[in-house]
Amino acid sequence: MSKPTPDQLQIFLDIATEAAMAAGAILQTYWGKLDAVEEKGRPGDLVTVADKEAEAVILKVLRRHVPHHAILAEESGQGGDQESKYLWAIDPLDGTTNYAHQYPIASTSVGLLIDEIPQVGVIYNPFRNELFRAAKGLGATCNRRPIHVSNTSTFNQSLLVTGFAYDRRETPDNNYAEFCHLTHLTQGVRRSGSASLDLADVACGRLDGYWERGISPWDITAGVVLVQEAGGTVTAYDGSPLVLKSGRILATNGQIHDQLSQELLQTLPLSSWN
Repeated sequence: MSKPTPDQLQIFLDIATEAAMAAGAILQTYWGKLDAVEEKGRPGDLVTVADKEAEAVILKVLRRHVPHHAILAEESGQGGDQESKYLWAIDPLDGTTNYAHQYPIASTSVGLLIDEIPQVGVIYNPFRNELFRAAKGLGATCNRRPIHVSNTSTFNQSLLVTGFAYDRRETPDNNYAEFCHLTHLTQGVRRSGSASLDLADVACGRLDGYWERGISPWDITAGVVLVQEAGGTVTAYDGSPLVLKSGRILATNGQIHDQLSQELLQTLPLSSWN
């Protein structure tokens, strides 16, 4: 496997930025103007014309710049050359429920895996005008300024964030027990409704840790790069290497990582770790 050069990563980062900002413009266009909101088959799993058009503009940018790369998109699924070592994981609107209610915690997320490793990520929240960018070895920024994870080392002084899967009503594997358990051990647990922005907030030190399950690669690929490049730690719940397809992630500032992992282990049934 040939390692991408910093110049190549910078090019990919600029492509991801162009795509994310173009999608953000679409989200702004439809803000407060939605005629309909649809469900994709599961209660609470929403999609709007804004999701679809934002994804279309991302795909247009990628096809113009990197037509032979593979694509994994939330709304349209797989595209491009699926044998390519380059895979773009994109979520055109992460936080659709928020967006549909005009709650301005939503973003577009564009991440690139190279040889199955997240190496480039851009997350754009057009409603707060915050552009998060990172590439492996090149650092992480918010609006072009360097960012770093927090220095919080005491667990009871940490502020965490999580989310709940769309099937939480039907499955006991629903994150409620951990939410309650960790709320009592920390300064609090937030739930924003946007996994990509949760990771961005860990990367820039607003939050100290994040865990979630029932999520997809397009939700977290970009954010994984951000947290790692900002000095944080990203793993599976038990501290082993992250497997994107597992739908489970633990991301922290590094200093509270082991304790958060241990607390999750104490709370979760053993079957939930796999």
